Amino acid sequence: MTEITLSIGGMGCDACCARIEKALLKLNGIKSASVNLASQKAAVTYDPDKLQLSSIKEAITDEGYEVTE
Repeated sequence: MTEITLSIGGMGCDACCARIEKALLKLNGIKSASVNLASQKAAVTYDPDKLQLSSIKEAITDEGYEVTE
């Protein structure tokens, strides 16, 4: 398992966090996902053999948010 922290732009409320978490947890290979509004970050644990980082970022952008570096 690999743990990453991603910075996310565009979140404004707790519902935004829940929406991103729900989208991430639907992906095959995600073990856990926790999005924090105050820090504007997502902590994700995933299996790199089943899922690529680009797919995680794409799931976030598909929900209308941006992954910032």
